[in-house]
This record gives sequence, C-alpha cells and structure tokens, in this order.
Amino acid sequence: QVQFVESGGGLVQVGGSLRLSCVASGSTFSRDGMGWYRQVPGKQRELVAYIRSFGTTDYADSVKGRFSISRDNAKNSVYLQMNSLKPEDTSVYYCNRMPPVHSSWGQGTQVTVSS
Repeated sequence: QVQFVESGGGLVQVGGSLRLSCVASGSTFSRDGMGWYRQVPGKQRELVAYIRSFGTTDYADSVKGRFSISRDNAKNSVYLQMNSLKPEDTSVYYCNRMPPVHSSWGQGTQVTVSS
C-alpha cells in the first residue's frame, strides 16, 4: 500500500511563501504522476498542481503563476513551492498520485494564510 507523508505547512501572512514536501513510499514513484490537492471543510478536495512522471506540469487556474510543483525521484519526494499566498489558499494540503489512490490519503499539512 502506497503511503504519503506531507510536511511544511504553517501560518504565513498574505504575500508570503511556503514550501510543502511529500515523501511517498513504494517502488513505482518515478513512474507515477503526482499531485498536490487541497481541501477545506465542507468542500470537495481539489487538485491544485500535477507533475507527470517525465516532469511536465499543470496547475489550477487559481494558483497558476504562484505555485510550482517539482519532484525528486531519488528521494521519492514531491514539493510544492507556494508564493504570493492569499487568504483563499488556506486549506489542508495533501499529496497523492494523479489519479489519486483513495485508500492512501495521508494526514495532510495545514496552511493558514492570515491577513
């Protein structure tokens, strides 16, 4: 069973930056597309950034130009650099494969952007 452990969240002021990290278990990581997702209470989880196995990326319109996803296959890790943060970015952030393995959601990492 693949597992994901997210870290790097915290409290940041509007306009600030954070870098999230995710370590994945499993031997197929280098072949997997990976995504960063976020969810606030009462709303559906949304995909905000996606990186394919060969490195190309896609972003939700709401974060395009501010967030950057990257990966290090040697470390089974995926990262999300978040710049110019806004209050609406406040959420719990998760990583998972894309498409996600629904039985493998981790605990996520809380990002709170204060104004």
